[in-house]
Amino acid sequence: MRTTFVSRVFGTSPRKKPFYLLIISATGAAALTYHHTLNPHLLPSHSDRRSPLYYIATSLNGAVRSSRSLYTITANVVDYKYSLQGLSPDTDEYRRILSEVHLRSAKRILKLCEINQGFYIKAGQFVASMRQVPKEYSSTLASLQDQAVPCSFEAIKEVLISNLGSDLKEIFLSIDEKPIAAASIAQVHRALLKNHQEVVLKVQYPGLKDRMRMDIATMSLLSKCVTWFFPEYRFQWMVSEFSEVIALELDFIQEARNSVKTGMNFKHSSRIRIPKVFQELTTSQVLTMQYCKGRRVDDLEFIRDMGIDPKKVAKVLVEAFAEMIFVHGFVHGDPHPGNILVSPDEKQGFCLVVLDHGIYTSLDEEFRVNYCQLWKALILLDSHKIQQVGQHFGIGKYAKYLPLIFTGRTINSKAGFGNGMSVEEKTNLKQEVKSLTAGNISEFMESLPSQFLTVLRTDALIRSLTSKLGSPPRVRLLVYANFALDGLSSKPNLHSDFVLKGVWTRIMGIAVVVLAGGYKTSAHVMVKTSYVLNESTYHFGVKSVYIGK
Repeated sequence: MRTTFVSRVFGTSPRKKPFYLLIISATGAAALTYHHTLNPHLLPSHSDRRSPLYYIATSLNGAVRSSRSLYTITANVVDYKYSLQGLSPDTDEYRRILSEVHLRSAKRILKLCEINQGFYIKAGQFVASMRQVPKEYSSTLASLQDQAVPCSFEAIKEVLISNLGSDLKEIFLSIDEKPIAAASIAQVHRALLKNHQEVVLKVQYPGLKDRMRMDIATMSLLSKCVTWFFPEYRFQWMVSEFSEVIALELDFIQEARNSVKTGMNFKHSSRIRIPKVFQELTTSQVLTMQYCKGRRVDDLEFIRDMGIDPKKVAKVLVEAFAEMIFVHGFVHGDPHPGNILVSPDEKQGFCLVVLDHGIYTSLDEEFRVNYCQLWKALILLDSHKIQQVGQHFGIGKYAKYLPLIFTGRTINSKAGFGNGMSVEEKTNLKQEVKSLTAGNISEFMESLPSQFLTVLRTDALIRSLTSKLGSPPRVRLLVYANFALDGLSSKPNLHSDFVLKGVWTRIMGIAVVVLAGGYKTSAHVMVKTSYVLNESTYHFGVKSVYIGK
């Protein structure tokens, strides 16, 4: 029987104990000396937060949190190192034990996030949303989506007063002390303005920026330590991506700008609603916006009770985010279920309310066009073009895995679009994957541009949501195909829901569906274009292509 890594490392191996104690001491010391380099502009303005006692308490808290992190990460790395030692990667035993180690490690990280709270909850959510991590991690850490603990209203009121003024009664008729939502960095309260306008207040937790800088520094140090001792495990790319994301989310003024810009981008759409921002009542820590009714997009019971088809909700959702990625080049980076509401609408059945605009990525034009070209190549099974676009993205030899990541097909697949892999493909892929090492995966992730990571993460979240809504993968793929082509057209017409297009787009749209395996003949396609729009359709130019329910 294989001995556990804990007894092997911490129980019987004197060589590893000094290593552990050395690293934990260094981490604790780093936390305790943290405030010597802290940017004073990020400190809270209240006098009690400038006292020596506050610095000592915060530093000690950081040392404890850092020590928990160090223990968890060290335990995980050693578990991998020794549980898999001596096993051949191409054996069933290796794969079985690897899955077991994944699950044990994910549970340790889950426990760490639950105890440390704050940014650790956010970091766990971030990892869970990434398709690049093993399923044991994503499924285990998914439970963190609803685990934020609300802050007391007294502390929230202090933030409101410091940002909006001491006399809140001059602004609001009432503020509901019970939050309607709580997340890892802020919580939301309903309020009523003096003019009886119903609003919501998104209020950042006090002292958050201090803890953020400390926690990010700890995560970065730990990732570097892991890489130093075990070079094949490199996670700095993930820490860097997370730190960029969280820094954006902490600035509510920037979130307000993102919200306004997204509202302008979707002003043509009657299906997408972006809450109005009250700029005069918005600061870096408080965001005031219009109250919009609705329920979470994954609340299937509510959706069905309202007589709404979940698959239609999925279609509108995919179209909205495809438009962001392929056409606007301005992408919401955190579309988890709590940030998208389904709101009943008398005229059209429902609309989607998109919330939480803190995390956005502006795709540069070259990246956006190349990404559109990638999807065009994926649809047309153009392996040469896929490799060529992969070179533009800087991923070299790993470009051959792009079809697998996005469409579930290998680069030389002959299967119809959305139909998955053949038995032969699966067999060949299984043999190829056996040769991949942890170092290869780290190399691939490090080679990806940050914008590509954002798109991957957003796509993973959308894919998860559409799956919960019962939408087949083929629908998402064809929507992406349509918007990729639209993103390549010179003057996309957004104000007619993409119906009025040029002849080129029409011809290319039909050709894409035929080549993607959707129809046997082009004549069949032309017949299908006569279907009315209340069927399950997608627009390819003036006419629409029926893809089946």
